[in-house]
Amino acid sequence: MKRLTATLMAALMVLTVFAGVASAADTVEVRGPVYNGSDVESIVESYSGSSNYIEMNATNFAGFYYDLDDGLESEYLRIYNNGKEGTNDADPLSGDKIPEGGLVYYSVINMTDYEYAYNETEIDTDGDEIRTQYPVIGLFAEEYVPLKNTTPDLLAKLIQDNDDEVTLRTGTSYDLGHGYELTAQQIDVEGDKVWMELSKDGEFVEDQVVDLTDKNYAIWSYEEDVAGEDDVEVLRVRVTDVFQGQVDSLAVVEGVWMIDYMNVVEIEDDDTFGELEVQTTGNIEGFDDQGIMMWNDNSMTLDEDDTEEIAEGLSFKTADVESGGPMRFYLMKEYTEPGTYEIRGEVFEDEPGNWTYANFAGFYYDLDDNLTSESLIIDKSGTFDQTSSKINDTELIYYANITETGFEIDYNDKDTDGDDIRQTYPVIGLFAEAYVPLKNDTPDLLAKLILDNDDEVTLRTGSSYSSYDIGYGYELTAQQIDVEGDKVWMELSKDGEFVEDQVVDLTGETGSATWSYEEDVAGEDDVEVLRVRVTDVFQGQVDSLAVIEGVWMIDYMNVVEIEDDDTFGELEVQTAGNLGNDVYGIMMWNDNSMTLDEDDTEEIAEGLAFRTADVESGSDTLRYYLYKEVTIEGEEPAEPTEPTEPTEPTEPKDNETENVTEPTEPTEPTEPTEPTEPTEPEEPATNETEEPGIPGFEAVFAIAGLLAVAYLVRRN
Repeated sequence: MKRLTATLMAALMVLTVFAGVASAADTVEVRGPVYNGSDVESIVESYSGSSNYIEMNATNFAGFYYDLDDGLESEYLRIYNNGKEGTNDADPLSGDKIPEGGLVYYSVINMTDYEYAYNETEIDTDGDEIRTQYPVIGLFAEEYVPLKNTTPDLLAKLIQDNDDEVTLRTGTSYDLGHGYELTAQQIDVEGDKVWMELSKDGEFVEDQVVDLTDKNYAIWSYEEDVAGEDDVEVLRVRVTDVFQGQVDSLAVVEGVWMIDYMNVVEIEDDDTFGELEVQTTGNIEGFDDQGIMMWNDNSMTLDEDDTEEIAEGLSFKTADVESGGPMRFYLMKEYTEPGTYEIRGEVFEDEPGNWTYANFAGFYYDLDDNLTSESLIIDKSGTFDQTSSKINDTELIYYANITETGFEIDYNDKDTDGDDIRQTYPVIGLFAEAYVPLKNDTPDLLAKLILDNDDEVTLRTGSSYSSYDIGYGYELTAQQIDVEGDKVWMELSKDGEFVEDQVVDLTGETGSATWSYEEDVAGEDDVEVLRVRVTDVFQGQVDSLAVIEGVWMIDYMNVVEIEDDDTFGELEVQTAGNLGNDVYGIMMWNDNSMTLDEDDTEEIAEGLAFRTADVESGSDTLRYYLYKEVTIEGEEPAEPTEPTEPTEPTEPKDNETENVTEPTEPTEPTEPTEPTEPTEPEEPATNETEEPGIPGFEAVFAIAGLLAVAYLVRRN
């Protein structure tokens, strides 16, 4: 019986693990320059200067491809005010409408150096000369390599171009991404050779014995016939050493370049990408380069408070402005796949930089109210290049100002307790994150803004009991719903623990009600920490349901306290209060000097950093930008890591058992997702009786399996 109980418990534990698995979703938005005006026509006229278009490119939009080392850009998006590509060959701009051919996308081919600098005298393992540059083209913010140097009709995504040093031991693999792996199958230390193998999704592709005899390194260049093109280089690997470790033989790779040649993108005239149609694949007039030109095949209208899709994740986002107010929009690129994305600011060359919301998408910005908060300035005069790239203490200055903004939705004038509620709240950007000061004009106590939305979400009680995951461990639950009495009992919890509840009564004249929850926080009395607008309760076919439309919340349990002399990375707080001219906020500067060295990353604070170019030898050019990395959590391809040097195993003692189980790496908690509105089940037929909740197929199989296990155990 004990064996039966143990078996059943183990099986139930496995079922519990699988039942608790949750998915997460999040997005990263990279925005371009913000355009302001009465309509699209007036915006193009006022921003175009001497040209007849406005242009978004790699210098003002971080979503487009850019090569910092060589200063290369490839993609351009223009809105012309004069018909198709400015030729007067169609309708001009009118109001908020962009006519056919008025939105034009260009992408041109550039020649660029490999990340590892090869020279013209080098040869590969077959004795053939290797090229020192390769063609590259940006396509909707992704980096591609044309299979033919001057023609963009056949493109393969660039997977790797690095000069990283990675050590492989016999039988271990280097994950190149997109299913490709590089494996050191055998290593001959005495013969100074390594047998390398390329595979795709676990299947053999090609191999090569790389011989380092009498050489400091050797290069394996793998060529293949691709999409009708002969001898296309698809992989380059630079091996610099083989040696004997304490246990295994090891090979050192320093420099890998590869394209996804098994998934070629073919581009022809009249192909469509979203709203854009290809017009040219070849010589692009006005650029003197080979490339691709597309334009919108149908007219587009930039409506208020909308997202207008363009192509491949590119969109225009427009502001929700007051009636009769100005039009405001920007270009954006949205990323949804798990991974780490770089949001870069404007590139500066041989001059001190300064960044605001206008040229760095990482800083806080409210499009609807046109509000900004943060700026970073290099306050330095004189020469600023590689010969003089030192930023002395107090010369790097960061400002964050408090501003008032409106809630995403118009809440009721009074809350459920009959008290007046505010219509705006203070907000401040702090290292690209939005925070709410607990005191309106003092930034010494800040709580992160978790949510401010106008989304409609339906919660139910009964057999399909559901909660609204607000984020950071906070959840909102409809504990009970009184449909006849037009009431809902709402509860707020944190990490599964009760925090506060409220009966929300919708019997008033407006038909909706707002629960405003106040709490004493960090010594401050009656701080509003949560606001929920309930708009409806009703009876579904099975459960009672409540509709929420608008939630606002701050992470009041994790308050950031800021005082003079506090440090954030390289910055030290100088002022947390009145900055002058009735502007309240935070001012910091660097407490120690820093130098922007070539080909380097200089950390500033809280994820902000400078990145500098690796320029040609002998050049004094200093090219750099400000950037911030943002991560979407979830499963993503593992980055190749250099294996650590193994240690010799020790013999276990007589009274010890050798432990061969490797500890598993804990998984990163996933970001909460907003629950979707549940679908009501169909009404049962009149000759059927309503059954209680029926387990899904997985539960049926699980129960059957448990019974089988129980039977076998009892039989034994």
